[in-house]
Amino acid sequence: MCGILGVVATTPVNQLLYDGLQVLQHRGQDAAGIATAESGRFHMHKGSGLVRDVFRTRNMRDLPGNWGIAHVRYPTAGSASAAAEAQPFYVNSPFGLMLAHNGNLTNSEELKREMFLSDLRHINTNSDSEVLLNVLAHELQAAARSFRLDEETVFTAVAGVHRRCRGAYAAVAMISGTGLVAFRDPYGIRPLVIGRQDTPNGTEWLVASESVALDVMGFKLVRDVAPGEAILIDTEGRFHSRQCATHTVQAPCMFEFVYLARPDSLIDGISVYDARIKMGEFLARKLRATMPHLKIDVVIPIPDSSRPSAMEMAHHLNAPYREGFVKNRYIGRTFIMPGQAIRKKSVRQKLNTIHQEFKGKAVLLVDDSIVRGTTSREIVQMARDAGATKVYMASAAPPVRYANVYGIDMPTKNELIAGTRNEEEICREIGADALIYQELDDLKAAVQAINPAITVFETSCFDGFYVTGDVTPEYLSGVENQRNDAASKLESEEALGQLDLNLISRS
Repeated sequence: MCGILGVVATTPVNQLLYDGLQVLQHRGQDAAGIATAESGRFHMHKGSGLVRDVFRTRNMRDLPGNWGIAHVRYPTAGSASAAAEAQPFYVNSPFGLMLAHNGNLTNSEELKREMFLSDLRHINTNSDSEVLLNVLAHELQAAARSFRLDEETVFTAVAGVHRRCRGAYAAVAMISGTGLVAFRDPYGIRPLVIGRQDTPNGTEWLVASESVALDVMGFKLVRDVAPGEAILIDTEGRFHSRQCATHTVQAPCMFEFVYLARPDSLIDGISVYDARIKMGEFLARKLRATMPHLKIDVVIPIPDSSRPSAMEMAHHLNAPYREGFVKNRYIGRTFIMPGQAIRKKSVRQKLNTIHQEFKGKAVLLVDDSIVRGTTSREIVQMARDAGATKVYMASAAPPVRYANVYGIDMPTKNELIAGTRNEEEICREIGADALIYQELDDLKAAVQAINPAITVFETSCFDGFYVTGDVTPEYLSGVENQRNDAASKLESEEALGQLDLNLISRS
């Protein structure tokens, strides 16, 4: 999961891109980057950390131009340092190309070999985004009839990308002298929306991972980029679009609606907030049907993603809804933090209890999902420490049992608390008195109720079915090995760091 932006405006875009990245910060906290174009020349600044830390006034001054792209990076298992893989990426052949990407290519290793053997291109990092950039560059070169590109050439090149690349990808790219191109994989797994703003100087265009970026910057939502579609906004501000894939299926990632996206976003015509409300309604029905004996004094959300579901559960269960946790907003999202020790430590730093909401009460804690169980275990204990007599846990999503290979950091079953345990075992593991999960069919029905036109969802982390049809057991085994190697390295580094701290404290 990453956040991407692309803007073609009538005035300098550096501030627009910065503001957009701030709004999309929840999609990646590891690194950030902005690239702009002016007079046929690209300008770029990127680095490790949050948006506010990467960009200073001097950096913004060095980003002139009326069009550009931007990216916030979310680290995945086995990836290199944030600085090495911060985006956008650049290649100067054949036309000068900048690209930012959200997703994950499942055939990146095969493509790397093709790049080296037949395309004669060099890949400098472990990032599949650099692979995608070079595939696009090669296809542009193959489709070009001259040194100037037209819309036909660009769309032919994107069609070539779709034929060669597998997995999930939403991308924005700048082509020197041509314009901004944005495209989405034929399954539409990762989100991408189009916004428009009419100004006295002409029409401005914005593409972004989530519609909330459009809202904040004053753009009107036009529509989503369709699965397999490419759009081109040329240097004159003219908008072009074309379906570039021969076979498409609209299958948005279910985890966007469960956790990843902001509640005030619209994705594929679905309000994330309304979808989460529906999740709470369906989960309350299941709880009443399967656990009618539970006496619940209060319903408390685990902020922030679960609030809509918790409010709706409280309504349908006729139980008070209360805020029992105060969140420190300066601590990152624990789900996307590398390292188990870092995640565990950050839970107590991030949340603190309001004791009077727990003392002497049977509480139902509602979370959007339970992934590794680290957060759930700590929060259940915090509720008990605050005086709760009973602690029940509800998950608005089904058990997360399988690897996600489309850009979310859930690579191995061993790391997932539900990967090798049934629900009774999970309940004991997190220390709850009762545990209830959403049914997958109910989750689909909840989201589909907002937009009945969407009939297929990417739900591989819940059911092990990979919509792209190319994910083999061998591939999953390779991802797991890579993940285990990365985890072992990180644990060793954490242990060495703790040893250094102990030595310092003794000296």
